[in-house]
Amino acid sequence: MSAMLAALPFMPLISFMILIVAKDRLAWRFASLISVGALLFCTIVSLLIAQRVLSIEGEPIRVMLWQWMQLDTGVSWLPISFSLVVDRLAAVMISVVSGIGFLIHLFAAFYMKEDENFVRFMAYLNLFIVAMLFLVLADNLVLLYLGWEGVGLCSFLLIGFWYQDKKNADAARKAFVITRIGDTSMMLGLLLLFTSIGELQFERIDSAVIQQWSVGNETAFWVALLLLGGAIGKSAQLPLHTWLPDAMAGPTPVSALIHAATMVTAGVYLIARTQSIFMLAPEVMNLVAWCGALTLLLAGITALAQTDLKRILAYSTMSQIGYMMLALGAGAWSAGVFHLMTHAFFKALLFLCAGSIIYALHHQQDVFKMGGLLKKLPIESGLFTIGLICLVALPGTSGFFSKEFILGHLWQSPTAGPLFWWLAIIGALLTALYSCRLFFLVFLGESRFEGELHRLTSRGALLALLFLAALSLVGGIWHSQFNMPLLQSQELQMLNQSILTANNATVVPTWLHTLAIATPFIGIAIAWVLFAKYRRSFEQPLISVNNAWVRFSRAGLGFDYLYLFLIHKPFVFLAHANRRDVLDQLLMLLSHFSLWTKDAILPTQNGSIRWYAAVFALGLSAYILGWLL
Repeated sequence: MSAMLAALPFMPLISFMILIVAKDRLAWRFASLISVGALLFCTIVSLLIAQRVLSIEGEPIRVMLWQWMQLDTGVSWLPISFSLVVDRLAAVMISVVSGIGFLIHLFAAFYMKEDENFVRFMAYLNLFIVAMLFLVLADNLVLLYLGWEGVGLCSFLLIGFWYQDKKNADAARKAFVITRIGDTSMMLGLLLLFTSIGELQFERIDSAVIQQWSVGNETAFWVALLLLGGAIGKSAQLPLHTWLPDAMAGPTPVSALIHAATMVTAGVYLIARTQSIFMLAPEVMNLVAWCGALTLLLAGITALAQTDLKRILAYSTMSQIGYMMLALGAGAWSAGVFHLMTHAFFKALLFLCAGSIIYALHHQQDVFKMGGLLKKLPIESGLFTIGLICLVALPGTSGFFSKEFILGHLWQSPTAGPLFWWLAIIGALLTALYSCRLFFLVFLGESRFEGELHRLTSRGALLALLFLAALSLVGGIWHSQFNMPLLQSQELQMLNQSILTANNATVVPTWLHTLAIATPFIGIAIAWVLFAKYRRSFEQPLISVNNAWVRFSRAGLGFDYLYLFLIHKPFVFLAHANRRDVLDQLLMLLSHFSLWTKDAILPTQNGSIRWYAAVFALGLSAYILGWLL
């Protein structure tokens, strides 16, 4: 099993190297076989490893590949190894990354078949999976940070894949810059953690912080706060969330990969992996809950006003990541990771179905120019509807089990409480509203698309969608696996138990569960009345409401404009005003000195052989005289 673990991240790495070197010399069939085959291998290996680790008596699997470097702690040298480990948390993550990644690769092989840069695209997808696998399999913080930055690089390459379009290039740059803010925060947190306890390996960190720090420790507060900065950057939570909707400029398989299985879940994984530090900083855990709750509400409100199909799904992702953050802030670690898994199922399905619909409509993404697709595209419409009912969390679906798991922990949480339960319920109501609005606009009424549909008829792409639909419907059967702690350290379990039992006196009303189940149905009923004209577009003209509030919501509640005026414009102004500052002039002295030296030496280079011989003889004579004296 150790040999299989060692090979897991390197198979897609080898695939990437072959594809990036071969480029256009590979035919579509061979490029698809190499890229998709590597992910199929990863999926099989991941499921075998996960089956063993997730069993009741399963122990973590470790493998050290090589000694990487040594760090001076001031007392001794700390060895850093290139080591991989699979515990319960990593087992869930590699199953999601590999399994969902494989289905997205399979779909992408047919969706991007006609693109002239197909081989390069599949190579980037493989590299994305490599970076994510290193991130979740890392045994220490240094290797985790390598995967973390690798994911950021790959997102830049994939979002800006069609870089000839300025909008795509701008979106890629925006994602890269904003996530760098979070990455800087995370790096400072890792450095502070290392200088405080002198450890980088996760198990040793857990033991050290529990032994050396107490609940409310100041260092734990700052480390957790800085790590949270990194998490909200990668997972697109307030206030570093504005890059995610613009990332929809990339190809649809990229949107599915980033939103479902990889990049945006990295922040959730980071907090879950370092939960020992967060449990010692209850103020930061409360802040995690607030970030999740506010992002959940903001994204839900904004999604109600969007007209672009993929941007609606993007804000939906922000909202669902908010649910995960809310669960982590409440100390419901297993519930948050369980929702991460189920969300990967139905969000990948939604994005890939959206890609099929956009492809059929000749790359039309405006939902007000669709309509009536339930009759024209019955298969894609049916599969998309399955994704929507899972997103809304109707009973029996995977989304229902994971959301109920989260809601069940919020009311009694010492760091969350009843207020956050109500915010989560409002978020669930908003989810039902914007999901129904999307369904009415795209699938009901009369068709508003003029032209002949161009369907994606590939069996491979359809097979990927069917697998995702099945996982979305029955993925909740694994909820029993998440009743056990994801991190199996005895010290961690004791600490978590002591914190969670501090609020046992809270009385849980009997109506909570009933209201939580009823909320999606209430939202559907409200949407049925509120968006009547969207589902009866044949009776009256269908126009987009364009009042000030809708425009404000469609613009993401103004965060981009706020950052433009508060940060971007002042920085550009100062940069222009300070172009000729003192430091620049000191550096420019080097340039002036070089020019002066050139002007002084240039006359000596006159091309005269006699002059060169005389100067040589004079110099040699001076050297001999100096040596004699």
